[in-house]
Amino acid sequence: MHVPERLVVAPSAGVFRRLAAEPSTADGNVVTPGQSIGVIELSGTSTPVLSPFAGSLMGMLAESGERLRAGQPVAWLRIT
Repeated sequence: MHVPERLVVAPSAGVFRRLAAEPSTADGNVVTPGQSIGVIELSGTSTPVLSPFAGSLMGMLAESGERLRAGQPVAWLRIT
């Protein structure tokens, strides 16, 4: 069974911040592998949330300011 959808997950625990200044991270836009869709902030450090897949951004599952655990879903992609 081929599932054309994937989740981008938080690489570490902390507070999620979406890259609102990036129009390419708006819902429906194409995301490339390695593209940052946000950051996780914790104790003065920022870890980028990178998409491991190419696809259309179908929606964000995490809100800016939300505290996340490592591995928690951040965004939903339909792969291309």
